[in-house]
Amino acid sequence: MALLLSAGCYSGFSASGADGEDSVGATDSGAEGGESGTGDGTGEDPPIPEGDAAEVGVSGLRRLSITEYERTVADLTGLMPEAVGELLPIDNLTPFDNDYTTQTPSEPLVKGLELLSGDIAEAVVADAQLRDALLPCEPTGVDDAACFEEFLSSFGRRALRRPLTGEELTRYGILLEHGVEAGEFDAAVAAALRMFLQHPELVYRVEIGEEVEGQPGVFRLGAYEVATRLSFFLAGTTPAPWLLDAAEAGDLDSREGIAAAASQLLEGDEGRTAIGRFHGLWLGYHQLAEEGLSGAMLGETQALIERNIFDERQPWSELLTATETYVTAELAEHYGIPEPDGGEGWVSYEESGRGGLLSHGSFLSVGVKFGDTSPTQRGLLVRTRLFCQEIPLPADDLMVDVDEPPGADPDACKTERYYMMNEPACSSCHQLMDPIGFGLEQYDASGALRTEEPDKPECEITGDGDFVGVGAFNGPKELGDMAVESGLVEACASRMLYRYATGHFELDEHDEALIERVLEDQDGTFELFGFVEAYVSSEAFRHRRELQGEGE
Repeated sequence: MALLLSAGCYSGFSASGADGEDSVGATDSGAEGGESGTGDGTGEDPPIPEGDAAEVGVSGLRRLSITEYERTVADLTGLMPEAVGELLPIDNLTPFDNDYTTQTPSEPLVKGLELLSGDIAEAVVADAQLRDALLPCEPTGVDDAACFEEFLSSFGRRALRRPLTGEELTRYGILLEHGVEAGEFDAAVAAALRMFLQHPELVYRVEIGEEVEGQPGVFRLGAYEVATRLSFFLAGTTPAPWLLDAAEAGDLDSREGIAAAASQLLEGDEGRTAIGRFHGLWLGYHQLAEEGLSGAMLGETQALIERNIFDERQPWSELLTATETYVTAELAEHYGIPEPDGGEGWVSYEESGRGGLLSHGSFLSVGVKFGDTSPTQRGLLVRTRLFCQEIPLPADDLMVDVDEPPGADPDACKTERYYMMNEPACSSCHQLMDPIGFGLEQYDASGALRTEEPDKPECEITGDGDFVGVGAFNGPKELGDMAVESGLVEACASRMLYRYATGHFELDEHDEALIERVLEDQDGTFELFGFVEAYVSSEAFRHRRELQGEGE
């Protein structure tokens, strides 16, 4: 039962188990329609003002990332699938793993999904508790068509994130034959699960909508499409039943209804997890192990994010200037700061020289190369991730896999080895990166304080750095304070969240128009809850723009 994908259209496995005329096609999403209404009581898409239309960005066909697929399967079946990362193609990071511009259909994807869906289906029906949780009825026999259709309707609604059409229920109902032939109703359930878990509308987020009168190329999304956008943005998984119910009831047809649903998503545990993962991808520490000392570092950063963003609703920039941190006794000893009472908790940085997120071991673990911290890579991280500045790629004829120039004395101190700034072909870029990285050198890749280079006591590390164009600093605390004072990180943070939400890194004039308007309305301050509310309440969130030439 193979899933066939191409760049322009797709076809799923047929209900009879073979690819053919009955395969699932793009037209299945026609159930989206306008049945849930548009909020004006007419059932028709009203035109939107030119200013609002100018903020509607391009939206492409987005495939679920590996993490999104795992969480979707877990929410649908109760089973966390194994080997997803081994069977599916690795997600490209831009730095986010959901950028649709890097996603291409491939044979490994098709085969991986087929293997995964079969393994998951078998595991679910083999577990009586999981299987019973999926079935909304008790089958009276292997040929209980009514119960099977009830299962298809309930599970299919969640899997495809919309109600199934009558035609689909009839088509998929043929799968009951698997149960009859095997003499087990569960065989039909397994066949349906296998079909749904590799269905194009589960694997991909299909957005069609209705074209808006007077705005060529701009399409108003249906309520279920809006629910899907909300859920993957703010929960990182498929819409929960309550959100699908809200779409069906027409609650997502108004700005107020969408904002209320967004608030409910953010206030749940999945919302905190999703925003935490956004930060991990953005700042590059998402690959840290979740146990031991690195697990404590992840917990430290997540605790700060949750307290500042969720509990206290502070501007995002306050993460960079926090004077307290959440540590275990082991992590506190590692950092050389006071241990918390009770084994873990909040402690003051006091006069340690630390402060805010930039002094966390999670952040400092990024930018390591050749077994040690790299001033170049750390400087690049700060420039591109915190300030959204572009550093041009080196020319093709330069050695680009080194931070030190050829011929550097390996016994020299790092400040002497990193003399790229003195190389005419390299200095224009390295002067933007290396001095920033040297300002963080007193902290190793695990966030521990050091005053000399490893195995080189003669090489003192001062921690003096310079952010060319902004100012000099020493250590992560001063860098964080300076970054906030510059006023540049607010705009970057908002752009990064928008990129994560929309699934593309490159921004055009429509994207910029929305971001700039929201920031202006908030006096240039990026407060995550406020930005999310403004974004999901905008017409840009309820619409999509067609790529130029896409409909030709």
